[in-house]
Amino acid sequence: MVENPAGSSQIVFICEHAGRKIPAYLGSLGLDDDTMSSHIGWDIGAAELARALSKELDAALVLQRYSRLVFDCNREFDAFDAIVQESDHVVIPANAGLSLEQRRERYDCVYQPFADAVEALLAPRIQKPAKASGQPVIVTIHSFTPLYKGQRRTLDLGILYDEDTRLADLVAELADMDDSYSSARNQPYSPKDGCMHTIITHGIRHGLLNIMFEVRNDLISDADGQKQWAERIAKLLTAALEQSIT
Repeated sequence: MVENPAGSSQIVFICEHAGRKIPAYLGSLGLDDDTMSSHIGWDIGAAELARALSKELDAALVLQRYSRLVFDCNREFDAFDAIVQESDHVVIPANAGLSLEQRRERYDCVYQPFADAVEALLAPRIQKPAKASGQPVIVTIHSFTPLYKGQRRTLDLGILYDEDTRLADLVAELADMDDSYSSARNQPYSPKDGCMHTIITHGIRHGLLNIMFEVRNDLISDADGQKQWAERIAKLLTAALEQSIT
């Protein structure tokens, strides 16, 4: 799903885990509604945070409406966790023992249209960037659960990046200056967790500035929190992009 495709900002927001829909042919994946509504089914608050950022900065936004339990659109096709059989100690019945053909069916149904939508949005912006904004900047929005596998997480904001650190370095330095929240680089995940697929595929491979944000989901579970964090992240991005980094 693409929102605000004609946004004037050079930023393109992407939210890979925005939704928790399941294709009709897969039923409920063997899970109840409460489980699908939990953090294992999607990134709680991420979609609305991304929408608030899109509005705040007049930026284009691509949202994935299907649950990552169907196929994780931030993973390569053959990644072991592209279709998980268990997530945070919860068994996913419909994901057990899938054949290559069944995996490919999900990839074609869920991943490929999403990736195509991102590339379709980027292509004209890369080929003929607007003079006022320049080349696109890829920003992905995620949330993480405060309690994962029995471990408490107290971090507020994660600033994630892979080999291209240009934007993340500036954002991290700016975030360090604000003592109203805690932030850290490549936490609670990092490239070693295989979570940089979107950044690599749609950012690094095109030579575009890129960054991933992870916000603890209890901080963005309501409209007030989403607004507050949209303003914080927008401030970080705007200040960083005003500096000479291209």
